[in-house]
Parts: sequence; structure tokens; C-alpha cells
Amino acid sequence: MSEQPSTPGAPDVTATGEPDEPSLEWFADLKSDADDPELQPVNPSVVQAFEAVAEEGERQAAAGLVPQPPRPDTGPQPAVPSNTGPQPVVPSSTGPQPVVSGTQPVVTDTGPQPRIPSVEDQSNAPDSGLRHPASGTGPQEAVRDDARPGDAAPLAGGDGTAARPATAAEILQRFEEQPPAVEVPVPPVPVSVEDGPDAAVPQETDTVAVAAATPDRPQPYAELGMKDEEYQRVREILGRRPTSAELAIYSVMWSEHCSYKSSKVHLRQFGEKAPKTDALLVGMGENAGVVDVGQGWAVTFKVESHNHPSYVEPYQGAATGVGGIVRDIMSMGARPVAVMDSLRFGPADEPDTQRVLPGVVAGIGGYGNSLGLPNIGGETVFDPTYAQNPLVNALCVGVMKHEDIKRAIAPGPGNHVILFGATTGPDGIGGASVLASATFDEESQAKRPAVQVGDPFTEKLLIECCLELFREDLVVGIQDLGAAGVSCATTELAAAGTGGMHVELDAVPLRDSTLRPEEILMSESQERMMAVVEPSKVERFMEICAKWEIPATTIGTVTDTGRLVMTWRGETIVDIPPGTAADEGPVYRRPLEPPADLGSLQADTPGRLTRPSSAEEIRRTVLWLAGSPNLASKTWVTSQYDRYVMGNTVLAMPEDAGVIRIDEESGLGLALSLDGNGRYTRLDPYSGAQLALSEAFRNVAATGARPLAVTNCLNFGSPEDPGVMWQFARAVEGLADACQYLGVPVTGGNVSFYNQTGTTPINPTPVIGVLGVHDDVRRHVNMSFTSDGATLALLGETREEFGGSEWAHVVYGHLGGLPPLVDLAAERALASVLVAAAREGLLTAAHDLSDGGLSQALVESCLRGGLGAKITLRGDPFVNLFSESVARAVVAIRPGGENRLVQLCETAGVPISQLGIIGGDSLDVSTVGPDGEAQELFTIPLVELRDTHERLLPSYAN
Repeated sequence: MSEQPSTPGAPDVTATGEPDEPSLEWFADLKSDADDPELQPVNPSVVQAFEAVAEEGERQAAAGLVPQPPRPDTGPQPAVPSNTGPQPVVPSSTGPQPVVSGTQPVVTDTGPQPRIPSVEDQSNAPDSGLRHPASGTGPQEAVRDDARPGDAAPLAGGDGTAARPATAAEILQRFEEQPPAVEVPVPPVPVSVEDGPDAAVPQETDTVAVAAATPDRPQPYAELGMKDEEYQRVREILGRRPTSAELAIYSVMWSEHCSYKSSKVHLRQFGEKAPKTDALLVGMGENAGVVDVGQGWAVTFKVESHNHPSYVEPYQGAATGVGGIVRDIMSMGARPVAVMDSLRFGPADEPDTQRVLPGVVAGIGGYGNSLGLPNIGGETVFDPTYAQNPLVNALCVGVMKHEDIKRAIAPGPGNHVILFGATTGPDGIGGASVLASATFDEESQAKRPAVQVGDPFTEKLLIECCLELFREDLVVGIQDLGAAGVSCATTELAAAGTGGMHVELDAVPLRDSTLRPEEILMSESQERMMAVVEPSKVERFMEICAKWEIPATTIGTVTDTGRLVMTWRGETIVDIPPGTAADEGPVYRRPLEPPADLGSLQADTPGRLTRPSSAEEIRRTVLWLAGSPNLASKTWVTSQYDRYVMGNTVLAMPEDAGVIRIDEESGLGLALSLDGNGRYTRLDPYSGAQLALSEAFRNVAATGARPLAVTNCLNFGSPEDPGVMWQFARAVEGLADACQYLGVPVTGGNVSFYNQTGTTPINPTPVIGVLGVHDDVRRHVNMSFTSDGATLALLGETREEFGGSEWAHVVYGHLGGLPPLVDLAAERALASVLVAAAREGLLTAAHDLSDGGLSQALVESCLRGGLGAKITLRGDPFVNLFSESVARAVVAIRPGGENRLVQLCETAGVPISQLGIIGGDSLDVSTVGPDGEAQELFTIPLVELRDTHERLLPSYAN
């Protein structure tokens, strides 16, 4: 769905103290799907809410208050098959899990993993033509193996005959003729023995006509997360109470996750302060931003969160996070070419981290590897603030030619609306749109069924299918189905097009025939897309979908009525102006004030902490940091990802940035970095956001790429907390100001609120992705020390800055003071030197200085290249080694390039100082004594360094 809209579509609404999102307590009672193990239970909040509507309607009908339509006898019904096609095998677990001591919540597994369909499965799969999955309106007739789109077939009738989705021609004919509503047989609701005979009575459909005739019928809007004033506004928009289906649409589209109702007033700054640039082709408001990278190529990239689903069900939560961001990139017309992820967990040795971490990593690897997309970078961070609220932020990047850009619009009355991809089921009902708009408590692990279930093999087919559709220019608008599912896709497409759409909800292919309209609208089943296609191109569209074995069904047409109209079994259940749901949701100016403890936190500076003074203490501190959870090797994580599939990966983790080639002939390529620091942002949100941007900016430049554009994922606590909203407002302001100064526009992103357990929010964590361009990736620079005898130099100025540092965090568990001073001018100057030096071939290595300072940069570069270094420090060795001052990098200079690098630094105003040389099998550090002579401080063999750096994470994870 579209993210970070640049312009809000509704007037501001005064904030109140009432929570505008539901708690998660109503996930406790789950609908039973015991008869079908392939299905995930429905979110009970949705079931209970709409059952309440139906029960109230039946009560009023029994009292004679509401006229009831006659219920025809549908006759004997054939058995309903358990599924509509091959389903992935669901294993009992995702693999070996770590042994966890202590009392833990019961966790059955980390989620089903899809597999490649077997030969036996294919016996039910489409071969010579497209199969239409069951529509869910009743028992289905057998579909011929040679059935193709457009083949005539009988429609459901009152004699109990089978039903199937209407063809495009049939739906068009209905829309053109506009016949009066007719009674359609309603299949009996499945009944258990305990339900009793009365349970077989079908529920009345809450139509527009019924809604108009029953204005006082109670509706469960509060259970669906709507405030009183929001519900009243819906009634004012419609001039009546909403139907239950309309209530479903407004409740999810106006949720925090989908509408940005608490963040819009602040996000405007990204548009208002956007730097002038010719590179931006598509900005905020679309599924992803698009930038021009030269030679006719365009690149789209975006990062999004899947935090709460990944805590509830780590494997599927993380896997579907990857799947969702990949579809956002596909919907822009691009081929996805790489993914990245930013992960944050509680303490590495916490039992709950040992539950969540392996599942998240397995989900990312399992989905991304199956798609054949390289995972080229990211970060993995551990901190107590993320205990029971991990952050799983996924980024995807795609490439296309300028003329291939697609939009999420539905223009052209008469054009077909086609739903294609996986069938719709109950998994994920009330999922991302609800999970991302609520907080966790001790019962959260009972909420697994709200998490979507992914199938990467279907998504891989969907990618190739979409690309072929794009090549033949068969779509005029396209949208992925992510959060809010059909509700989001139809309202956003209609609102952005000619303003109207007519949809037959019966035609939506289902894998659970018991789903009611409200559940179909709210389902967040994965691997689905919606396209707008001209009538003359529908046949070819269907042929390509059949070729890739992708189910496709025409479910409606575009109109110019300005209304989104949906029918169900011949009756109108939705009739709304789509823009009111998609663009005109409530906008809140929530109260904001600095957190009460901010003053005392900033006053508690790390200056009171005892520093290492002797050579042995400093040596031990180097090792301590090198082996700490945040700075230790993440090979255990990254080795589970395929980093080189597709053959275009130039650099990947643990390099400063991932680099990929997009044009083999010219060498044109991209660099991407994803960075954040919650401790810095907790101490100063304005500076913290800028520091995250400056680090990602510096990482991209360190490879030799020109920083070009920005995406972001803003992870914060509850917006109902004035302290959290102050942090958010300051962080957005800081990021917008820094992007303006550095000349890199924000192309889009994501806001993730309600990241907290109980009343304790996480550290505010803006995660910033920066995209850079390599004119020729063959001139890239990596971080490895491989040139024996090469001169090492430090670029930038080192100050005594330890607020929020890894040293204070690792050694003392301390957080206080102020973060390092932001120096955007120095960042821009350093980037210009690094890019120019790479272009001229002056460097054999470059590594930015950030977490852990110079000490950690030397450790990583030595171990990466397999050569040691001999370093001489001037001044306080503790400050030189562990300060985290920004705008710095350590570089290895190619022999003969020293004078030219000095010239570049002098021109840009970047300080440069010689550190030492590369060589040997140890890290040797000396200091300059009072007499000017070098005195050895300590030596650490690379063998010892490697053992310390690489042993920690596997020991915790296993």
C-alpha cells in the first residue's frame, strides 16, 4: 500500500486522550479451523465484531423491526473440497531451535514453511489453461483441465448447482445491463454438533438498503479500533450508518498503519523541504519512490517494517515482510534485484531473543533465497529496549527503464479490474493493519493467527508474470495487496484513477468458502496483485497468467461515478466515495512534550565513567568491544542469506554498503546502506535522526558511490504518549533538515508506531536507507586491508565524544549525555573526497568510523582482508580508539597516490593524518611519547582477534 503520503487529504482533528487503536486482548478467542489444517484461524476481533452485527440484525428481524428476505431452499449441496488447489506442506517447525532455560510461553513452532510443489501436487495445478479457484460463494464444480478464461460455464442457481467466478464478459454484461437485484441462494453455514440446529440459519447480509433502513443498529466500531468521532464522520460521509463491509473498509483504511493519521502533519516536511533535484522521478505517495540513475535506467527502493508480526510469529512475520516489500517494488514496474534488512532484538542472551532471532533470520533467508534475490547488507543490533518488541525492517531495490514506470491508478471507465496471484484465505485478517497499530502484552504469543502466511515460490512466479505483463504493456494501473488487502487495493486504485469502480466480491477466488464479505475485504493473504487492464488486452493478460500458473480473475470494472460499489450475491454491500477511505482519513495533531526523564538522562554524561588507563586495560577493551553483541561478527546471520545469487553482487555484508551492478556493459551500479542508532535518538531525537542519515550517507560514499536519495522506516512507541510524539516530531524535523542540506530527497518510507511492551516504549529508532550511484562499479572500494605495505590514513577530526557510545553501553550498560556532534558540512566534504579518490583509483580500502570508533574499524578491516596493521596514535589513546565522532574514515592509499589524496583533502577542507601501514599478522598499536618517539601500547594477534570477534553470536543463537 502507498506509504508516507506527502499531502494529507483530511482536515486536522483535535486529539483526545482516548486510544485510537484497539488493544490486542480481543485476539484471545480464535475461530476454529480444525477441519482444515491448511488454514490459519481468523482474527476473532473481526469475527466477533461482524457476528455482533448479524446477531443484532436477526434480533431486530425476529421482533419485526427489519423486513427479512425469503430464504430459498438451496437443495442438497455437494461436498466442499478442502482446498482449491495444491497447498504447501506445513512442517512442524522451521528447524532446530536454541535451548531456552527458564519459564517460557508455549510456542508450537516458528511457522509453516512453503515448499516447491511435488509431481503429485501438479496433478491439481493448471497446465494447458488458467484455473479459476473457488470463489467462496458455495460448492464449486470441477474445473476442466482445458478450461481457459472466457469459457462458458453455468452460474450458481437455486437448484444447488455448482458455482464458479464469473468471466470478464459476464461481469461486463451485468454492469452494462444493471439488472435489478435478485435473490441468490445462500449455502448453509457449516455447523458443529455443539452449535445446535439453529446455527444452520444463514446470516442476513448487511446491504446498503438494510443499513439505510436500520440507522440505529449497534455496530462494533470500537472493537475495530475506531473512535466515536471517527465513526460519526463515516456516517456523515455516507448519510447513513455504514454496512458491516463498509465499516470493515473504513476501520482498516483509517487505522494508524494505513492512514498515517498521527504522523501526516509531521511527514509533510519531507515534501516541503525536499531539495531541488532532477533525479527524482516518482516521490512520496506511491508504493515506492523512483530515481534516475543515468543511461536511461531508473531505480525504485523502499524500506518497511514488519515488527509486531515478527514477534508474534518470527518465521512468517519476517518472511512476509520480505514478500510485501518485494511486491511494492514490483508494483512500480521494476524487477527486484536485491534486499536488505535492519534487525533489532533484546539482549542476545535473553531466552526470548533466542526464540525470536533464529525464526526471523530463517524467515528472511527462506523467503529471499527462494525468490533468488541477493541479501546485500543491513544491520543486527541487540539492546534491552527491544526485548519483546523486535524491529524487523526490510528493504528492496528494483531497476527498470524510465518508460517502464507503473502507477497505482485505475483510469479509463470500462477497464477491467483483475485480481491475480494467490487465493484469498483467512490468514492475516486484521494482521499488519491491526498488529502494527497496537501494543504487546504478556498474551501476545496467542495472536499468531493474525500473521500472514507466505509462499515465496508463488511470489517468484508472480514476479516473472508481472514482468512479462509489463513488457507487453498490458496494464494501465497496478497495486499490490498488502496491509488491508482488497480494501486497500480497490479504494486506492479507484481514488487515484477516474474515481469509481464496480466490484463483484463473489468473484474473489477463495481458499476458504466460509469467508464473509468483511473477512474477504480485510484478509491480508500474501502474493496477490490487482491490475487495471483495457478490455482489448484482457485475453492476452489471462494467457500470460496461465503460462506462469498464476490464477487471475476479473472482479470488476472501472467507472466514472466517483463511487466504489461492491456487490455480494446480487446485493450492494458497499457504496462509498473511495477517496474518503483512501485519502481523507482523520489527521491528528497529538500532544507532544519532551519525555520527563530527558533532562536527567542528558545530564548523566559518560564523563563520570572510569576509563581504561593502562596498556593492558585498553587492549582488553578493544577485545571486549570486538566481541560484544552489536560489534561481533554477524556471519552466523548473513551466511544464511544468499548474497551473490543473480551474479551482480559486487559488495555485500559485512562491507560498509551493498553494491550491485545493473548494467554489465557500462558498469553502472548502485550502493545501498541501511543504518540507525536508537541510543543516539533517545538522547536527542533531532540529532539522532541526522546521525543515522550521516552514517548511511558516509557508508555509501566509502564504496565510491555518489549518495542520491533516501528512504526511511521510523520506529517509535505509542503516538498517544506525548513524549513519544515529541521524539517523533523532532526526529522527522531533523531528518528533513539534513536531507535538504545534503541534497538527498526522501522518496518514501514507513512509520511504525506502538513499538512498546506495556507502557515502556523502545528507544526511538529511525532507520535510514541511502541509495548511491556508481558510474562504474569496477572502481568500487571495499573495506579489506589486502595491500601489504600500503599507507593508512585517517580522514576527519576526532573529538572526545562518548554519549550513547558502544564503549559506554558494552562496558557499563550506560546511556546518558549527548550523542556525537552532527557535522553535515564535514560529511558532505568527506563524501566528495571518498568519491573522487575512488574514481581516480587512489584507494585500496576505505572504512567509515561509527560504532566502536577507530578501534572497531581497524578490527573489521584487518579481519576482512587477512592482514594486520601497525598504527601510531598521537594524543590520548582512549579517545583516539573509542570516540565515535562523525565524518571520519580510515583509508588505505595506493602507492604513489598519497600526494593526490592530500590535495583532494585540502581542497575539500577534510583533515588528514597518517596512521601507519598495513602488514603482518597482528594489530600493533603504539603511541607517541613526550620525546616524540613511538612507544608500543599493545599487540593483538589476528588469530585472537578473530576468535573473539566470531564466537559470540553462534553461541547465543545455538
